[in-house]
Amino acid sequence: MSDRGPGTAAPPSPGSTTPGTRRVAPPTAGAPPLPVWPLTVMFALVPLWWALGAFYLGWAMLGAVLLALLVARGRVALPAGAAWWLVFLVLVLLSATRLDRVTAYLTFGLRYGFLVTALVVCVYVYTLLREGAPWERVLRPLGWYWLGLVGLGWLAVFATDFALTTPVEMALPASVADERYLQALTHVRLNEFNPWSRTPIYRTAAPYPYTNNWGTAYALLVPCVLAYLTSVRTGRFRTVLWVSLPLSVVPAFLTLNRGMFVGLGAGLLYLALRALVRGNARLIVSIAGLVLLVWIVSLVVPVQEMINARVSTTDTNIDRLDLYVRTWQAVQQSPLLGYGAPKSVDTTLAAEPLGTQGLIWQILYSHGIPALVLFLGWLVLVARRLAAAVSPAGHWLSTVPVIALVVIPVYAYIDPNLSIIFFAVGAGLAAVAGPVNRASVGPSSMARPVPLTPWRTRSIGRAAVPAGPRRATGIAAVPLRTAVRAVRRVTGAPEQAPAPDPMPAPDPTPAIPSPSRPAEDTPGPSGPAPASQPGSGASPGAGAT
Repeated sequence: MSDRGPGTAAPPSPGSTTPGTRRVAPPTAGAPPLPVWPLTVMFALVPLWWALGAFYLGWAMLGAVLLALLVARGRVALPAGAAWWLVFLVLVLLSATRLDRVTAYLTFGLRYGFLVTALVVCVYVYTLLREGAPWERVLRPLGWYWLGLVGLGWLAVFATDFALTTPVEMALPASVADERYLQALTHVRLNEFNPWSRTPIYRTAAPYPYTNNWGTAYALLVPCVLAYLTSVRTGRFRTVLWVSLPLSVVPAFLTLNRGMFVGLGAGLLYLALRALVRGNARLIVSIAGLVLLVWIVSLVVPVQEMINARVSTTDTNIDRLDLYVRTWQAVQQSPLLGYGAPKSVDTTLAAEPLGTQGLIWQILYSHGIPALVLFLGWLVLVARRLAAAVSPAGHWLSTVPVIALVVIPVYAYIDPNLSIIFFAVGAGLAAVAGPVNRASVGPSSMARPVPLTPWRTRSIGRAAVPAGPRRATGIAAVPLRTAVRAVRRVTGAPEQAPAPDPMPAPDPTPAIPSPSRPAEDTPGPSGPAPASQPGSGASPGAGAT
């Protein structure tokens, strides 16, 4: 699978260089391929980690397994945007000097683990796909994560009061377990419930401590599920994912997350505009079908009325606005490094600490303005890079950073949701950068791209050629001797070359291509991009999907 658009450059082959590109290092000699099972353990067993109370506290440990495998394997290529993220991590680490409580170091370490783990997940997925791991196997852990989210969501619908004292909670010292943030992570509940609300309602939360995290995960995972469905042809797992999509809408509606709806809507609008510009009618129809499904379910679940009732009977908007104002006033006192972590104060209308209720405010307050610029810059960079995607799966994955940008003012996702974003970005960047192994999958009923033969390595990179025999067309298919005779008849030139003229007139005829040029490089019926000369950084067939 390749997600480069027409006319874009193909990546250099391992160990080769081309002008204007970085050298791509070949895999370490004798290094075994990276396994997929660590991703499966990490993402597919989320309900188990949640029931043990280790979903948040053990996430960085699972990421450490991925990091150990990457280190043991040897040198790996970093995806686009990795340098931005590494500088961001340095600034976040420097902000730890502003912490003033011992317990704050525990929560800081937990959040920093999420930031590092996200990058490790991105590099692991990127490396897997670039080295030929099957696309279906690599994306399947995200599908399992989605099924766990939906399954726990439906469990929350039927068991609203369920709560569990987990083994991790019992193992923690009392002084640590009583910390408000850690208590919410280890004493798990299926729903978030506010008994002080004038109209209390149970809102879907598991496996997360708060319903806003569930809504963020839902908005980020829907494009990932659709990317799998549009790239995998058959299989029971694909059928299960299809069934889970309409079933997921009910627990999603019960979250009453306005940011979730806004984020998903922005992602669909972004994708629809791209499809409209490119004339992709099939993608527009699939987006319309998804919107129609949501509308039909809204006729059964009166989500709009429920949201209106909640907003009219609570002061959530006023509390948020006051919290944002107080947070910005505090940021002005420490704009470079922030305060290391959110902090509770008694000068706000809301009960939440300063630097919460939105990732923008969390990064501003905790790590300073430069860190926020780097974070936003990374999202914009990967969004622009993924905009080059041309395959159906690439289209859906390209919406993930857009959704992350839209929800950032109201929702925070320095938690396992950040790894979902980096997982999708790693898969999308691998497809945009060049070929990934799609041998075990095929086009679905929603999208039927032209099948590709295995990628052929040339001195100028790699190029995809549509499968099946191709008849050479155009002037390059004409024998050189016949072409020369035809040109001479048109121009009236004699068979033998005339004596050289001191000032020869310019020849208006086009140059004749060399007969040594491979037949695959000639434009065929599928219309690949014109071949470039060696060293130009472009490759024939780069627009194939």
